[in-house]
Amino acid sequence: MADTPILLSTAYFAPVNYYARVIHHEQVFIEQFEHFNKQTYRNRCVILGANGPVPLVVPVVKGREKKILLKNLKIAYDEDWQRNHWRTLFSAYNSSPFFEFYKDEIYPLFEKRWNYLLDLNLETHAVICDLLETDNSVELTTGFEHVPKNTINFRENISPKNKAKKDVAFQPEKYTQVFSERFGFTPNLSILDLLFNEGSNSYNVLKSSINAH
Repeated sequence: MADTPILLSTAYFAPVNYYARVIHHEQVFIEQFEHFNKQTYRNRCVILGANGPVPLVVPVVKGREKKILLKNLKIAYDEDWQRNHWRTLFSAYNSSPFFEFYKDEIYPLFEKRWNYLLDLNLETHAVICDLLETDNSVELTTGFEHVPKNTINFRENISPKNKAKKDVAFQPEKYTQVFSERFGFTPNLSILDLLFNEGSNSYNVLKSSINAH
């Protein structure tokens, strides 16, 4: 485990790359004072369905201000997105090896009505860390980039956007997915995909996915 702290964005059921980094760093800072960026993992995750990758997006309240601090961003409930997300997850992973094992821990996250996106993401992160049996050593930033020196800034490196600067040390370890025979291996999906398919072996897959050399 690296002694160097890492700064990450908040994320909704973050991808494998995100948690590969989490388990490799003793201290993880989550940025709460940045402006919200659309089309990122901050309010979406990607799973694998019968027809390919499926994005699950948490709708947010769009205020009059163009720039909203992440910590102030509210979740919208104009549609029943929680029910839709769970139905999609159930459809995609009901036949996976470990869905039955984990569903009772995951489902309550889709029952509670959250006001703020950050609160939802922090709770999902805590549950995921518990399932991975790794310490949840997260600390929120106290101001924009108010983190200790020598902290690795990865707020924009783990992103679905093609133009984002990638994590060159991330080399995703392959594992068997529900629809592998149809699509082959699809890397860097939501951590839920890994957990439902690999169970307790998920930690080992994450550990093998970062090349430290």
